[in-house]
Parts: sequence; structure tokens; C-alpha cells
Amino acid sequence: MSATRVISVVICIFSLSIFGVNAQSSAELQKQRERIDREIRQLSESLKSTSSDRTLSLRQVNALNAQLRLREQKIETISNEIRLINNQISSNTRAVKELQDQLAQLRKDYERMILFAYRNRNAYNKMMFIFASRDFNQAFKRVKYLQQLNGSRKQKASEIGETQHEIELKLAQLEASREEQARLLAEQRSEQAEIAKEQGEESRVLRSLTQQEEQFKQEISRRQQELRRLATAIDQAIQRELEEERKREEEARLAAARLEAARTGRTVEEVEAANPVARKTDAELLAATPEAARLSADFAENRGKLPWPVRNGVVTLGFGKHTMGRNAIQDNTGIRIQTHQDMPVTAVFDGEVSVVIPMQGLGYVVLVKHGRFYTLYGNLRSLTVKKGDKVQVGQRLGTAITDSEGLTEVHFELIDATNRQNPEQWLAK
Repeated sequence: MSATRVISVVICIFSLSIFGVNAQSSAELQKQRERIDREIRQLSESLKSTSSDRTLSLRQVNALNAQLRLREQKIETISNEIRLINNQISSNTRAVKELQDQLAQLRKDYERMILFAYRNRNAYNKMMFIFASRDFNQAFKRVKYLQQLNGSRKQKASEIGETQHEIELKLAQLEASREEQARLLAEQRSEQAEIAKEQGEESRVLRSLTQQEEQFKQEISRRQQELRRLATAIDQAIQRELEEERKREEEARLAAARLEAARTGRTVEEVEAANPVARKTDAELLAATPEAARLSADFAENRGKLPWPVRNGVVTLGFGKHTMGRNAIQDNTGIRIQTHQDMPVTAVFDGEVSVVIPMQGLGYVVLVKHGRFYTLYGNLRSLTVKKGDKVQVGQRLGTAITDSEGLTEVHFELIDATNRQNPEQWLAK
């Protein structure tokens, strides 16, 4: 293979590898954009189902804010897609220029070969070229040269055809990229126009928030009381489990100390003093058994890959503190997921039902233990599990409740031992 051809192959492989990476990233961005579209449609349907002329509830405000946030995310996703396509266009444009330069050089080389072949087009000239050699070695080399020249002509012709084909492919990729770029730009403009159209609704919401601030404060206060009662009940349940684990640990430690004392003739106190045992952390206690340790490790390895507790849903209220209006603050111990009516709520990982309790404002609450981790599912009805049941990932726990406003939401929490985590960081994107 000639040096020129080697350079051509390297350039093509490099260009195609870049295109492959960008194509994969574009596919991921397209999948993300499709997910955002589904969530926007879901929120739009739920907001349309409520009367537009009545006072907004706290849940409706959360849904509207989530919808606007999703539209902004969609525009950002489209911008990233366009940026990738622009990179593809630039890369392919450079590749086409390099291939065209290479094609020009190949044609020059081919022309020189054709000219030489024309000058030595008959057998007499070829024979004279060989017989004019100084010695046998030179004659042999000239014979090989003529043979190679004939083969090189065929190879150059083949390389020219292949290079032309590569240029056609790159030009086709460029045209497809430009069409996709134009389509995305049009979609981005359409989304920006949609946001602009909703500015009036957003302004109305902001005015409503100011007018309803006291009402929201009262509703938030009620919700915070519900969450505090829930947190207290769950914390107490986890502490009871920790106390039982500490009791079992202490009993096992004392039994081992008594056996050692009987074997050595020392007192239990002397054995304990000679072999002090460090107090285990809450996480270590909850993962003390081999099964619990395995579940804990498997759960931790699935951070960012856990399935959602509902098949279709949109987070309308995230983890942590959120300001409504000027002074009304919501502090959420988990996330609120808006979904469809009668939506099954399922376990996100294998585990054991630790607690099932009814809570005012949250329907039934199910706490599932996964080694040292817990997941909590609130706002349920029609339970299909009870305390002590072993559950598998995807198993139905109950059905989401639909409130008097027609909104269906699930409260979901994730706890590491006694520390509440942001569930969105654990769920699959």
C-alpha cells in the first residue's frame, strides 16, 4: 500500500471514529429529548384537566414550574444536539477537503503513469528500454519496474475510484447532517415560541403566588407537619431495627466471651478487657449478616441505575428546600412524582417490607429495607404487601392515590442507614 493510501486510510478511520462517537452522543441526546417531550405532555394533560379559572393549588403550581423547567431542559438538549452536529459538519468538511486534495494528487500520479506508458506503448520501445541496460541486474530491475508500473496503474485507478466513493459518502453525510441541523433549529424555535406563549401564564402564576402566599404558607405548613410525622415514624422504625441488631450483636459478643472465659479459666470481664470490640456504625449494623451485606453492596453498585417506582412519572418537587413566592419555603425529604391515575407503584430493588403504616395526607406508606438502605413509597392505596414480605425489583406494592384535584402523585424517599439521600441521584436517567 502506498504512503498516500496509508494516509487516506488513517484520515478516514479517524473521521469515522469521530462520527461514531458523535452519533452515539446524538442518539443519547435524542433519547433524552424524547423523554422530556413525554414528561411535558404528561404535565400539560394534568394541568388542562384542572379548571383554569379557579385558584391555583400548591400541587398545580409545582406542576407548572416543573413544566417550564422541562421546556428549558429541552432547549438546552437541542442546543447540545446542534453543537454535536456542527462538530460533525466541520469534521466531515475537513475530511472532504483532504480527500479532494488526495484525489487531485492521485490523478496527477496517474497522468504521469499514463504519459510514460504512452511513450513506451509498443513492445519495441519496451524491449529497447530493457536492452539499453548496462548489465543483467539493471535489465532485471527494468523488467520488474515495467511489471510494477502496469500494476501501479491498475492500483491508482482503483484508488481514484475508492476515493471518489469516499467523497460521495462524506458529502451524503454532510447533507444529512445539515438537514438534521435545520430540523433541530426549527424545533428549537418552536419550543422557544411555546415558552414565550406561556409567559403570560407564568406571570399569572407569579401574581397568584404573591396573592396566595398566606394560603400557600398554610398548605406548606400542613404538608411539612405531615412529612415531619412521617420522618418521625420512619426514624423510630429504623431505630427499633438498630436496637434489635445491637442487642443481637451484644448477645453474640457475650456468648463468645463466655466460651473464651470457660476455655482459658479467666473471667468474662478479663476476656472483654483483653479483646475490646469497636462499636459498629449504624450502616455496619444494618449490613451485619451476609445477606444484608450482599444487598447493601448490590444496591450501592446500582446508584444512578435504579428503576423508577412508577412506569411513567415526572418529578414535580425535588429533594431539599424550595421557595414558593417570596417567603413560603417547602422542605422535601424525598421527591414528589406526578403520574397517571391508577398507576402501580413498584419496588426499585430486592428487599424486605420493614414498615407499612397509614399516614394522614400520604395514604399508606411502605418502607422497604435493602441491607443498610431503605426506600419509602408514600401516597398509596390498594396495598399488595405487608410487613415482613420479601419483595423483588419491579414487584407491585400498591397503587398511587389520585386526589380531589385530579392529580396523582407518589412520595418517594431513599435512606442510607439513617441519612436521607436525593433519590434522583440514584434513579436511572
